[in-house]
Amino acid sequence: MPNHRTVAVALTLWATVYSSSTPGAEVATPPCGDIVSTRPARRDNAPTGSEFVRHIEGMSADEREAAILQQAFAGNFPSFLRRSEPVTLTGRSSDGAPVRVTVCVAPDYLAIGSDSDYLFVPMRLNTAIAVAARYQALLPTSKMVDAIYAQAQVHLQPQPLPASNTMRTTGYYWHHSELVRAQRLSFTPPLGALTAGDKKDLVLTNRFWANLGRVAIYGWHLPGGKPVQPLSTVHGWRYADYSHGVRLVSAVAYKDGRATALLELLQDPKIATVLSSEGALRNASELLRILGSRVLTSMSVVTHQVEEIPVIGKSQESGSELATPFPIDFAHPIDQVLHQ
Repeated sequence: MPNHRTVAVALTLWATVYSSSTPGAEVATPPCGDIVSTRPARRDNAPTGSEFVRHIEGMSADEREAAILQQAFAGNFPSFLRRSEPVTLTGRSSDGAPVRVTVCVAPDYLAIGSDSDYLFVPMRLNTAIAVAARYQALLPTSKMVDAIYAQAQVHLQPQPLPASNTMRTTGYYWHHSELVRAQRLSFTPPLGALTAGDKKDLVLTNRFWANLGRVAIYGWHLPGGKPVQPLSTVHGWRYADYSHGVRLVSAVAYKDGRATALLELLQDPKIATVLSSEGALRNASELLRILGSRVLTSMSVVTHQVEEIPVIGKSQESGSELATPFPIDFAHPIDQVLHQ
């Protein structure tokens, strides 16, 4: 199992390598498919999604998070998540010059298991950042999430479930994952085609500097492109529920055809607005180091006033861990118990 030192080393290496200015050669077509090759091959004896659910059922929230991190670090992902897809954002620099940036994004949200049996895995913020660092990637901004949805080949319909404390349980995770998988199978494009609309994203935002003990979520777009979830830092960093997803974005982007560190672009006030509606991501390397640190455990209780925004499919943050588990029905994985 990856320990605190392993995660810290991954974060340090990631920040060092990808915050440096190392432009590459200009390319006609961004080679996005090759960038996620850093992931280890899935082992033959790796658990499938349903096997992993059986393993984590009954665990505490902390134990479950550690198990998710272990499987993610081991590369237990479906093969369709191992190649990235290009998403291009255009705009103008602060001096008016046209700018074109292509980011290489995972075709769907992170899942554990095989192509035929997988579980979409919500993660706490620090877990998601550690996994991204392990695979030389970042979380997206809200503007990137919009672009991903607009350019996706498959647009899934959001499927919110009844809000209660149980929506943080493994049963909710599995149930919603199966609902998404069933809907995805109704589309013609094969797994691995760029897909959106199935989850809300964990995102990067400057709001973190005022809320270092929080997680930022955004998205879950409806047909037509309007997000169910506006950008929010309502919940504490330990919070994760069934509706959350983690989509990796390669730490290498292509600005006007030239390979460039994405973190460098996000911090560049001249062009950052192409990638972020907030402008430059301030002190991004330091921000990611702080957000990815387990030292934040002392900040699990935040007492300042939180923003008031509508959140569909959620209850407000509670201090409890996992509530009474939602029943997991493996005989009928696409069950409808929640809607009876």
